[in-house]
Amino acid sequence: MTVPSFDLSPLNDAEGVELGILNPGSPLSAEDLEDVDALILLSEEFASDSIPSSGRLSVVARFGVGYDTVDVGACTASDIAVCFTPDGVRRPVAVSILTLMLALAGRLMVKDRLTRQGPEGFNARSDHMGTGLEGRVLGSIGVGNIGAEMYRMAAPLGMKFIAHDPFAKVTLASELGVDLVGLDTVFTQSDVIAINCPLTPDTHHLVNSDRLSKMKSSAFLINTARGPIIDQAALTDALRNNRIAGAGLDVFEVEPPDADDPILKLDNVIVTPHALCWTDQCFGGIGASDVASVLDIRAGRLPVGLLNRDVAERPGFQRKLAAYAASQA
Repeated sequence: MTVPSFDLSPLNDAEGVELGILNPGSPLSAEDLEDVDALILLSEEFASDSIPSSGRLSVVARFGVGYDTVDVGACTASDIAVCFTPDGVRRPVAVSILTLMLALAGRLMVKDRLTRQGPEGFNARSDHMGTGLEGRVLGSIGVGNIGAEMYRMAAPLGMKFIAHDPFAKVTLASELGVDLVGLDTVFTQSDVIAINCPLTPDTHHLVNSDRLSKMKSSAFLINTARGPIIDQAALTDALRNNRIAGAGLDVFEVEPPDADDPILKLDNVIVTPHALCWTDQCFGGIGASDVASVLDIRAGRLPVGLLNRDVAERPGFQRKLAAYAASQA
């Protein structure tokens, strides 16, 4: 394990299971994993050379929904299941998106600073009017687990919903009241854009200077997904020159960002340290999902959160599952 504390009692109570805590390091060392059957992984990188030669490792359970730090292809080739926890983060991340949207629209941080300036700042409050959300357009890049939950939670606000997602389920979008549109339309029509897609080679710098230039000058951009989906230098330039109204960022192109990063100097940005969704309930749900995945593998079952589903067709992985199942008989 390389994770923070959460309820490990199902593993502690399982006969024959021995728990260990690995020292954080990135990428993880294969030497430390030679005698490990299952790994619960927080933020460390799991590269191809992290795979131990013993062949014993059977599952890497990612603590969260992002898997850009895991070499999934190498794991599949080595008969290792990769699991993630979309259900554990769905509601907490959606709450984070709405938190940033409401804070940006209400100019929460500006008004906090004004109040702390005493009477002079307090009396300047009429110069910092917020933006009402009813009738405005909430756009999303991605209508997956988190994007769908965001729309469900935003429904009482009376906003219009649009999204771009080439993999979206049309019936789900219809149920949510979301109009599926082209990518450029999301940028030109939205008053708030939320990034809800994974980081892949295709989505790296998906939000670039050209697409930022298509946004309304009154629009807000929110990213709680992965930093490199946005060209941060281009975003900094757009914000500095007021080409968009503001941004809410829980993720950055390089993490942690340097204290001198120009984007941290801007007043029209709300920033949080890739932890806005971190709550006791969030970690409890993620931990429970990972523990369930580990116990499923131990029982010879395919986990619900299995990411690389093609590993199930590999004879080597099938032999591992059969051996675990036999050990429980």
